[in-house]
Amino acid sequence: MSYDNAYPKPERLFSEFCLTKTKKIKQMKRVLFFILPLLLLIIFYSCNSGDAAAKEAPADVATDSANFTTVKWNDTAVNFGTVVKGEKVHIKYTCTNTGNKPLFIYSVRPGCGCTVADYTKAAIMPGKTGEVNAEFDSNHGNPGEVHKSIAVQTNTLNASPRLTFTGTVNPPAESKDSTKKSS
Repeated sequence: MSYDNAYPKPERLFSEFCLTKTKKIKQMKRVLFFILPLLLLIIFYSCNSGDAAAKEAPADVATDSANFTTVKWNDTAVNFGTVVKGEKVHIKYTCTNTGNKPLFIYSVRPGCGCTVADYTKAAIMPGKTGEVNAEFDSNHGNPGEVHKSIAVQTNTLNASPRLTFTGTVNPPAESKDSTKKSS
């Protein structure tokens, strides 16, 4: 029996080994090409979904009395002073969560169309503060005394207050056009 027939040549073994190795590498690249992006997507989604749940008010925030808390409003009535008709007035109300559960401001409704309000939509943790920001457009309505309100709803044991602001709107200054010529 000759050596050539009984055992494969070392060159042939090496080339077969290299071919199977490159096939396996190509298969691994294909698997990684599909699995790695999927794995990254799952990790990214799971990280973001936890944050969103912690920041947004639950659907039953108004009725879930087990998660009610208490709140202290630092200012419920603001007098913005005197403005000229046409000016916009920015008003800021602050509150502190004095309870031991997260506080949610889930509804803010100005009493009229001359006021636009925004508020802290994330959970206000115990001991932390939140805000209601309002902008009053003095272009709406007539000059004179202004008394406006904003209804606020929170997940609290104590009743949510009605935030109010007052002030005076003066008429715009008359334009003094003394350049008219008489004929």
